[in-house]
Amino acid sequence: MNNVKLSDRLQLLLEQVPEGSRLADIGSDHALLPVAAVESGRVPSAIAGEVNLGPYEAAGRGVAEAGLSKQIAVRRGDGLEVLEPGEADCITIAGMGGSLIAAILERGRQLGKLAGVKTLALQPNVGEDILRRWLLGNGWVLISEHILEEDGKTYEILTAVPEGTEGARTNEQLYREQALAGGKVALDQGLLLQMGPWLLQAPNEVFMAKWQGEISKLEGILTSLSRSELEAAEEKRSKISAQIKRIAEVLGCLPKDRL
Repeated sequence: MNNVKLSDRLQLLLEQVPEGSRLADIGSDHALLPVAAVESGRVPSAIAGEVNLGPYEAAGRGVAEAGLSKQIAVRRGDGLEVLEPGEADCITIAGMGGSLIAAILERGRQLGKLAGVKTLALQPNVGEDILRRWLLGNGWVLISEHILEEDGKTYEILTAVPEGTEGARTNEQLYREQALAGGKVALDQGLLLQMGPWLLQAPNEVFMAKWQGEISKLEGILTSLSRSELEAAEEKRSKISAQIKRIAEVLGCLPKDRL
């Protein structure tokens, strides 16, 4: 058996899976995560779900080559439709946009597929705020957030449990308005959802670089809009200027806030 080597992104995602979980990896591609989870002894068994034929076949080959066909079930289906209710207690979804992950979870919720699930470990490529909003609105509370850079791209990993789980904060506590820099800047729920409540508590260089990059993008949009004299453009300029100011103020306060 050849132990699979995960990317830093997938390795960090794997570390969010509780030991002994019944794992379901949705959008599993080559089933690298479930194979690594079983090979490492982190989980006894897993389900790899894929909707597209090519990745589904690749997942099947990956599992067979690892000699894990008895421990890992490879299933073809859309999102959480590959699961029976109560069959998994940890779900991982990686490498998609936050809006798509939220849509998969919402559809699964409607079908009762989240029954008995104790952990969601999610890695959106973009739209992290959309995913946070879905979690907040559907009784899930973040217990950790991670941000890392790999191959020139920035990734965030959000881990959530059902609200009311012993030892976890409540969403009210997590998204309560808080002040930075002696009250000069207020982190309201909107900013916490946008930037990440846990990431804001422990911002690293990747986090700072991401949001400096967002400011640069917004400034680029502002420059384009400055060429327009339309009233709608003026409204957009005002809104974007306010966004830039808010993000810059938060970034300016964070290092001091951590001391």
